[in-house]
Amino acid sequence: MDHIRQPVFTHGFIASTIQNIPTTLKRNGRSDFSPAAETVRPLFGSLVISNLVLMTFFQCAVSEAVILRTLSYQEAWEMSYFGANVLHPRTIIPVMKHSIPILIRNIFNLSAPGTKICQQPVNENQDRKSLDSVVKAFATIDNLALVNVEGTGMAGIPGTASAIFGTVKDVGANVIMISQASSEHSVCFAVPESEVKAVSAALHSRFQQALDAGRLSKVEVIPKCSILATVGHKMASTPGVSATLFDALAKANINVRAIAQGCSEYNITVVLKQEDCVRALRAVHSRFYLSKTTLAMGIIGPGLIGGTLLDQLRDQAAALKEKFNIDLRVMGITGSRTMILSDMGIDLSRWREIQKEKAEVADLDKFAKHVNENHFFPNTVLVDCTADTNVANHYYDWLQKGIHVITPNKKANSGPLDRYLKLRTLQRLSYTHYFYEATVGAGLPIISSLQGLLETGDKILHIEGIFSGTLSYIFNNFKGTRAFSEVVFEAKEAGYTEPDPRDDLSGTDVARKVIILARESGLKLELSDIPVQSLVPEPLRACSSSDKYMQQLPNFDKELSEERDDAEASGEVLRYVGVVDVVNEKGSVELRRYKKEHPFAQLSGSDNIIAFTTTRYKDQPLIVRGPGAGAEVTAGGVFSDILRLASYLGAPS
Repeated sequence: MDHIRQPVFTHGFIASTIQNIPTTLKRNGRSDFSPAAETVRPLFGSLVISNLVLMTFFQCAVSEAVILRTLSYQEAWEMSYFGANVLHPRTIIPVMKHSIPILIRNIFNLSAPGTKICQQPVNENQDRKSLDSVVKAFATIDNLALVNVEGTGMAGIPGTASAIFGTVKDVGANVIMISQASSEHSVCFAVPESEVKAVSAALHSRFQQALDAGRLSKVEVIPKCSILATVGHKMASTPGVSATLFDALAKANINVRAIAQGCSEYNITVVLKQEDCVRALRAVHSRFYLSKTTLAMGIIGPGLIGGTLLDQLRDQAAALKEKFNIDLRVMGITGSRTMILSDMGIDLSRWREIQKEKAEVADLDKFAKHVNENHFFPNTVLVDCTADTNVANHYYDWLQKGIHVITPNKKANSGPLDRYLKLRTLQRLSYTHYFYEATVGAGLPIISSLQGLLETGDKILHIEGIFSGTLSYIFNNFKGTRAFSEVVFEAKEAGYTEPDPRDDLSGTDVARKVIILARESGLKLELSDIPVQSLVPEPLRACSSSDKYMQQLPNFDKELSEERDDAEASGEVLRYVGVVDVVNEKGSVELRRYKKEHPFAQLSGSDNIIAFTTTRYKDQPLIVRGPGAGAEVTAGGVFSDILRLASYLGAPS
């Protein structure tokens, strides 16, 4: 029969005894096991020797999982032991013994190539050292409990482990995994949750005297646990696998209770809460490039900036999936009054219609909980596109829960200093990310440039810039014989100002940007420490409405016109700037004069410009210039932060 080279198909469950009496396979004789099991070899004997065992499957815990072309017997064994439902551990024994390849196929897609399990798989990426070819798969076991035996009296005492596991053996419990600290202070092990009560009682009975004497401090049971196993035969020769694994779990805010790794390094096993298991599986799966990096998002404030961001996400979603393996899912959109929620992602092609059809009363706590507690999406980010102080006050709690935060909202970073320092300390000590590039300069790389200078050891001496697109437009056009009120009215009609232009002309927004940059530079300043030259005439600050303010503004044109004319006579222009004087630890917001050859004098439209003077850029400041206002560029800056977060979470950059 050895000349036969065709695959052999066999049913499951049904077998025969040695006396050829038909029977069904009992415990540990599932259909997963039967095709290659030695117990059923009398049915087809040597027919399978040197041929192929064909199996089919359809179960997968991660919807984005990819097909593994090859697996070694050792990898398949590890996966089957740790719960890969397609294979039974005993299946591997006879096929390894006779070097019989196993081909696993999808019963619902027989045209797919399937996975071949063999002695030495031919890896098409064999020369690559990237982690995606090193880790082959992940497997999990649920419904476990972790038992921890701990005490200083265990250290250096021979026979302690034997006594522990002998007791477990006597109650007939199955130990799935063992982990022991090198200090010998504690031993922990995982057992099925159905057996842990008997194990705990037996251990307490066996070690009661040691517990009473203090040689053991506790026998602790941690219920509702799962095991996550990382499998790959090349892990042994590749540095960084463990680091990547634990980094992925940490950034998904998943705590690891115990770790085990054999010296063969085919497998790294971790124990975690069962409720975190699916999220953990998806987090590590995407981190090792076996599936897409999926990010669950909640958008707060679907107004001008938030709405533009949602449209940008809609237009770019397909390209991000195809080119960069990034899957951005908007799980919720909330305004101040209403919100919409989704379990698998809102259809962004019609989010405005859905908002009208299915909106419910806005509840920020419910919103954040919904976005964060979907276990199918391991990483969560809340994007605050508002200017609301109340929303900004939630950042600390969100970061503490492992929710990443991205925002153009300036209120958190320019608010009370103690709250700001507390927020940044939490963010730096945790694995959560807090990105706020668009708080200064909209989509311009202002924050990232400043952080890059500081991180590479440069020292900031002075920052000076035109930070308001509105005031940039006004003073770029306030020339010749034009009145100041005329230019303000033009800017308002063109949509460059806030509905009430006093919000721009007061200088408060510029002051917030100055305080953000000052704090990034290491200065501990309050917003009240920044002197601000307001362009709103004192008598008009209390006007009851924007219309009344605009009607009376021409009465106060004379002073600014005279100042402009005086500057022009000297070959200078007026510019409204924010200044951070790091050397003298202060900041200011004021109207300044610049020579017409100065970069600040040569702006157009609503451009921003920022000059960094540092120890490296002392004689020639580093200048960043470009559009600093508008929904498109601001939303683009927020979008850029979202993609930066995705790259930090494992997406290819």
